[in-house]
Amino acid sequence: MRDTLLDGIAVRSDQILNEWLDSCTRHGKIARNTVAIGIVVLDHLRRACPVSRDEVISQGGEVSGARSGLGKILEAYGIPSGYLKEVTTRQGHQDGQRLFDQFEWGHLLADLAEDDRESLLQSLVSELRKIADEWLKRQNLKLDIDRRQSPATWVNAIVENAKGRSGGVVEQQLVGAKLAKRFKDINIANHPAHAGDRQTERAGDFAISQLAYHVTASPSRNVLQRCAQNIKAGLHPILVVPEEQRNRAQILAQDEGIHKEMAIISIEDFVAFNIIELATEENKDFFSVLQEIVEIYNSRLTEVETDLSLRIEVR
Repeated sequence: MRDTLLDGIAVRSDQILNEWLDSCTRHGKIARNTVAIGIVVLDHLRRACPVSRDEVISQGGEVSGARSGLGKILEAYGIPSGYLKEVTTRQGHQDGQRLFDQFEWGHLLADLAEDDRESLLQSLVSELRKIADEWLKRQNLKLDIDRRQSPATWVNAIVENAKGRSGGVVEQQLVGAKLAKRFKDINIANHPAHAGDRQTERAGDFAISQLAYHVTASPSRNVLQRCAQNIKAGLHPILVVPEEQRNRAQILAQDEGIHKEMAIISIEDFVAFNIIELATEENKDFFSVLQEIVEIYNSRLTEVETDLSLRIEVR
């Protein structure tokens, strides 16, 4: 009788989790937010079953533990806390509430013996951990550099290899590394690439004296409007974009009427000129300087970003 009950609930639980994951799959991908919120929900059910909605859902609709306590919960299941620092979208919390609801807030599992329920919930967590492990095992950006080519070609190879994976992270952190290498006596701020200027009230991604640097892989009207705000505040905005996006950025700047009051530079030129200048100043070859910038990039990336597969290897 006990085995029949367990088997039936186990089959139903697997079905619930798989259907939930399918419903959360967007653009063919399962987001880290989804995996993290799923683990938080299952962790709640391990500790109390059933649960009271008021105990696990805040008045604002957030799942308890999905912010400040998330790192510890993930680590308890063998997932590095850096996998995701907190569930960052409202949709993530809504997905968590749906999973609670599909498990009937634990009532579906309440009739199981405690050991059986624990084993079942651990197996469900393991399914989510497998998804996290696949993400964590992604390869770094590895580039075989042809030393005969120009530094601009090397930087372009980095930008091209980051397409579809970076979401602007590689571009921002590469520019930050370039600035940190060039201005050794100035503290170059290091923020996660998705901590927008508007939310954090920063003048730009990087600010040095009267300069406000904005870095983006895909220029939009919003970033040009922030550049316009810089100009009104007496700052000189510098927009750094991939070479292929430079014409688009210039057109947007013209539309905003600020193209003569700001600089628009390609990431390739911005970093490559730095490599050439520093190599000359320090009596080094170009590739050695590139390696040093990449080392700074990897260090800065590790400090603030969660996708460490975006670390760069050049050889």
